[in-house]
Amino acid sequence: MNREEALELVRNYVHNQALVRHMLSVEAAMRFYARQLGQDEEQWAIAGLLHDYDWEIHPTIEDHPLSGLPLLREKGVSEEIIEAIAAHADHTGVPRLSLMAKALYACNEVTGLITAVALVRPSRSIHDLTSRSVKKKWKDRSFAAGADRTMIAASAEEFGVELWQHVDNVILAMRKIAKELGLEGSLQDQVKP
Repeated sequence: MNREEALELVRNYVHNQALVRHMLSVEAAMRFYARQLGQDEEQWAIAGLLHDYDWEIHPTIEDHPLSGLPLLREKGVSEEIIEAIAAHADHTGVPRLSLMAKALYACNEVTGLITAVALVRPSRSIHDLTSRSVKKKWKDRSFAAGADRTMIAASAEEFGVELWQHVDNVILAMRKIAKELGLEGSLQDQVKP
């Protein structure tokens, strides 16, 4: 499966634009790490793009993402991508054996926290966001309470990347598609007087 086919699958099954933006964020982060680690960039990106494609079909922990895997197999998605998607959440019990699976696990949850922090900045932009700003919000457990900080930290460690370096890396990756993510902010807000 190539990116266009993966994007078509997303368009057919995902209608919530916030979820689409999340999947695009994870795709960008996976692409970044594949490039850094000399891995297959397109395959890693497709894993990121497709990892939550079935959430609106199977919106329960009991079903997501495992119930969505047969359709991915039917569409010709590689087993390496399918295994990474199966392992991207702890509740599945699927072990993360490949580097791709560990990367997907590490990139998934952190993108939501980064997005939340960017959206409360005066600029509403990811272009002026740093891990320092994310670190300040990290301590406030009521902010983006759905972002599991324990999981974010553990997933970065499992992937072998220091947490705040990981946050910086994912921010850099997301900046490349800021417009698609709705995180460009306004130019007026970005210009300092």
